[in-house]
Amino acid sequence: MKKILFLACFLPFTLLAQKQKITLKDAIKKAQTESPDYQSTKNRYYAQFWRYKNFKASFLPELRLDASPSYTNSIQRIQQNDGTFNFIKQNTAVGSFDLGIRQNVPFTGGTIFVSSGLNAIYNFNEDNSTTKSFSAVPFSISYSQNSLFFNEYRWSKKIEPLMNESAKKEFVENMENISLETSRLFFAQLKAQKQLEIAQKNLSNQDTLYKISKGRFKIGTIAENELLQMELSKLNAENDVTNSELQLKLARQNFSRYLGLENQELDLEFPENLTHFEVDEQTALEYAKNNRKAVIDFRRRRLEAERNLAREKGSNLLEFSISGNVGTNSQASEFNTLYDNNNFSQSQNVSLRLGIPIFDWGVRKSKVKIAQADLDLTKTEIENQEIQFEQEISLQTLRWKNQKNTLIIAEKAKEVALKRYDITKKRYILGKITITDLNIAQQEQDRAVVSYLNTLENYWNDYYTLRRLTLYDFENNQPLTFESIYKE
Repeated sequence: MKKILFLACFLPFTLLAQKQKITLKDAIKKAQTESPDYQSTKNRYYAQFWRYKNFKASFLPELRLDASPSYTNSIQRIQQNDGTFNFIKQNTAVGSFDLGIRQNVPFTGGTIFVSSGLNAIYNFNEDNSTTKSFSAVPFSISYSQNSLFFNEYRWSKKIEPLMNESAKKEFVENMENISLETSRLFFAQLKAQKQLEIAQKNLSNQDTLYKISKGRFKIGTIAENELLQMELSKLNAENDVTNSELQLKLARQNFSRYLGLENQELDLEFPENLTHFEVDEQTALEYAKNNRKAVIDFRRRRLEAERNLAREKGSNLLEFSISGNVGTNSQASEFNTLYDNNNFSQSQNVSLRLGIPIFDWGVRKSKVKIAQADLDLTKTEIENQEIQFEQEISLQTLRWKNQKNTLIIAEKAKEVALKRYDITKKRYILGKITITDLNIAQQEQDRAVVSYLNTLENYWNDYYTLRRLTLYDFENNQPLTFESIYKE
């Protein structure tokens, strides 16, 4: 029996302990390490990270081994020396092996290849003898290039680093988006908590006032209409509690799921007072231009449009490609003599491909014009977006300047409304005012509390929006960099 009593007493405290208290900043830290949005942000960055790694590796030497052995034992159609064909039984093993180093040359846009190769042929004759033949390329160096007028590597070296830097900025901006979304969900639950507290308090007050009204009605100091109105207010208060409980449950589910807590109940604490700071428009714009992804994207898009124009111009005048090879080779019927110095001979080959447009009905010219128009359009779009970029910073800076006074006024209005309702309730109990005056005071109190919570939410949301737009931590007076945020 004692154990049962002990468990009965201990159980409520256990249930209460399951609720985790959390502040806004703690919730943001958790969301930036465990939320699904964080996982998506990290994976998007990884994709660009490995793309940039691949780009850098493409300019390093590549050591490659190629092997292509084959075996044939069948009747084949073979062309004879006089040009006729005969079907001849073939029982042959062929092997080809090449070891080489490939290197892209960014200065010219070509590729150089140094290699060594070995080829072997084994013919298995019908008399069970074997005829062998070997050839080797001990050393060979070759070079190839597709165009003299357009160097893809040179443009890639300008654009790819910008894409990598843009990915880092995007990661930081997405982390700030997580902060903003966490703040929104935090205040959605906080407001739901306060709405429930208000509803429960109003229900308690209405219950007390209803009991007082019933006593007054019995002694005839109030009319039945006023008693019925008080009863209706009590029923409405009960309904408000039920609706508020449902809204709080939904808000808790949304918030806990976003944080990846599997519907764990969180008890939110009011955000700590943020030391208000002044930010002038020019300073905020300077931070944004130094830190934002959009500024890097403006440069990248210009370069991409200029590259496309250069490519069309390069192929418009002359199509040209070159490949050349210099090395040694040898041939022998025995492998042991294949690499004798007497067997080596020089090997060279050069090939060019030229294409000169003579008349194409303006196709090439139109491609250049299209690329030029795309470049001009890109420049115009970027100019307009830069103006919008600056306007967004200016508007958010102005909003932030007004938030301090707005928050102070909302907090003062809440205190006045709470005090007024307490005084009005006492006067109603004393019978000095009507139920209508009391209801008005209660409604004004509820509106003032909700208005304060909305203003507080806007205050913090504007703060995190300003951080996202400038990528600057105004509390610690330092930029928000990828290196300071990203964790392996």
